[in-house]
Formats: sequence, C-alpha cells, structure tokens
Amino acid sequence: MENNSTAFWHNKLKQLQAIVIIPTYNNAKTLEEVIRSVRFYTENILVVNDGSTDETASILSREAIGLYTITHPTNQGKGTALKHGLCKAKALGFRYAITIDSDGQHFASDIPAFIEAIEQAPDTLLIGARNLSSDNMPGKNTFANKFSNFWFTLETGVKLQDTQSGFRLYPLQKLNVDAWYYTAKYEFELEAIVFASWKGIKVTNIPIHVYYPPQEERVSHFRPFQDFTRISILNTILVLITFLWIYPRNFLRKLTWTNGKRFFAEHITQSKESNLKITLAIMLGIFMGIAPVWGYQMLITLFLAYVFKLNKVIAIVAANISLPPIIPFLLYASYYTGCKVTGVSTDLNFSDLSLENVTSVIEQYLIGSIIFAGISSLLAGAIVFSLLSVCRRHQTT
Repeated sequence: MENNSTAFWHNKLKQLQAIVIIPTYNNAKTLEEVIRSVRFYTENILVVNDGSTDETASILSREAIGLYTITHPTNQGKGTALKHGLCKAKALGFRYAITIDSDGQHFASDIPAFIEAIEQAPDTLLIGARNLSSDNMPGKNTFANKFSNFWFTLETGVKLQDTQSGFRLYPLQKLNVDAWYYTAKYEFELEAIVFASWKGIKVTNIPIHVYYPPQEERVSHFRPFQDFTRISILNTILVLITFLWIYPRNFLRKLTWTNGKRFFAEHITQSKESNLKITLAIMLGIFMGIAPVWGYQMLITLFLAYVFKLNKVIAIVAANISLPPIIPFLLYASYYTGCKVTGVSTDLNFSDLSLENVTSVIEQYLIGSIIFAGISSLLAGAIVFSLLSVCRRHQTT
C-alpha cells in the first residue's frame, strides 16, 4: 500500500474512522513538527496537553485549526493523558486511535503500516516494535522493555517483541477505556495491553522506525527508580490477578463436555504414561492448588512438573482445585486443620483484631494448609491410582 497523496491518506483514515492522539508534556521543541507530519496523513488529530509549562500552549494556538485539544491544568502523567485522550476519541465516535509520542522519536511515515495491518486484522491492538538493538537505544529502555515483555507473557500467554512503545493503534470500540485502568503514568501502557488481552482482544507488534537523539539532546520524563518501581508493583498485582482469576476463568470457559472428553482421552485413558506418573501429576497439582503460595501456584506447579518430568497439563488442571468459588472452603479447611494440629480453638473472634490475634490466625492457616494439602494430595492420589489400575490395566505402573 504505497501512496504519497495527502488526500489519499486523509480519505483512508476517515473511512477507517481513525484519529491520531498526541499526548505531550513540555516537548515544545518537537511538538509542532510532530503535528505537521501527522497532518499529512489525517485531519483528525487530538493533542492532550498534560500541564505543560513551556511554549506548548502557544504552539497549539497556532495549530488550532481543525485540531482537537484537551488541556490539563497540571501534569497528571502520561497514563492519565492517554486515558482522557482515548475516552474523548471514543466519545467522538472514532473506531481507532493511533497514539504517537510528541518527542520526535516516532515517524508519522509509519502510520500507513498501522493502516495496512488493521485492514488485514480489524480490531487488533497494534504496538509499534522498535529496533531494540539500535546503537542509540538507551540501555535503561532496553532492560525495562525486556523486563516488561517477560511479565506481559506471564500474565497473558502472549509473546511480544516490544510492550513499551508508545506508537500504537487502539481499537476503541472494543476497549472499555472509560471504565478500565487505574494507573496514571508510564505503567498505563502495560496495564492497557494486559487488560485488552484478558478481554480477548488480539495484541500484536508491527515494525516501526524510531529516532533516539544524542544523549545531550534527549528530553525524557521517565524517572528510572520511581517509574520502574510503579511498573514492578503493577506487575505484582497483575500476576496475582492472573493466577487467582484469569487462568481459572479461562480454564472454566474451556470446561465443556467435548473438551473434557478430549482431555481424558489424550492425557488419561489413551496416554502412554504410566498410572503412577499420571497419579503423581495429579497429586502435585492438588498439593500446589492448596499450598499457601497464592498467585504463584500455577507457575510453581509448571516448574515442579518440569523438574520431575510429570505431565504439565494434568498438573495444571489439578491445581485448579483452587478455583475462586472453592477458595473459601480451602482456606477454612486449612485453618481448621492447623487449629486441630496445634490444639488451638477454631473459633474466629472478629471482635478482637489485635496483631496477636491476626498473627495466630495466619500461623494456624499456614501450618494447616501444608498439612491439609498433603492429606488431600495423598487421598486424591490413592483414589486416582485405584481407578487407573482398574480402567487402564494395559498400562504398567
């Protein structure tokens, strides 16, 4: 798709109901050029002035014709600027929003690549993938991106080359932009794609060009310690949600009669594995599903199944004993077991929330959960092995 006509691209983006959003904060040196370069491709541009204190207001005044603007009285962070811009674009009736940074690092000439990709796969969330091996790529950016890529894959199962690029295309009508998102700064861009993936929206990369000026010319508002800390906290929360809710939810969605029959045929009745190994995989899953490692049960189960060469699928399915509706029963059974083992009363005194009382409850739970997990695992193992011995006589143990 090659065409150098402004009219062609204006018409193309208008047909696709696409708008370009430019969040900006104190980037007066490059903002005007970014706006003008984007205008070659579309007349629908929204600039979010996030409390700039430089010449940004004057630039927006000069470029005001046909320009949508949002102005924050004070700086609220890139995440908030993007959220407000996306909400505004959706309210205006646009289907897609392309976001491009105002610091001059992105090239508006890559907009056609987004258009071509979205025409081939409508309603996809596209992220521009930068060349991370570029000589001028700041080292902190490379590390942060690899770190973000790892957690995104863990949280969604989707592998991307670049999760931090601000040059993106959002399918507005598929996103609940007015209801989602809680972060205000750079971590918003990670939160947005994780939530989108959880919602079933396809998230993928497309290659883009990027320009990193010499160190002395760079204008960056990224604060390595503060922003990296916020991103780490966000990832911790997202991982907990992933293992406590998203994975069990996805498991239940696939829990149909047809899928159940296929699973049992492939991994149980027609499996070439011995009865013992199948039993051990189930025992591992049951134990880890109850053990007090909430949020990391699936990850640890996968690791241990790999170490002991057990069936990973069976182990993960068994670990889903800790589905949300069952969790309260597992918690109380663990606490009750701990109380019985240590000889402590099982009565829960909610009128006394002293540190000593809370510590005691946690202690009984931790002790009891390990014991209860072990007992449940052994009991499940005995039942499963007995059933397998009857139903799979042809298999060795």
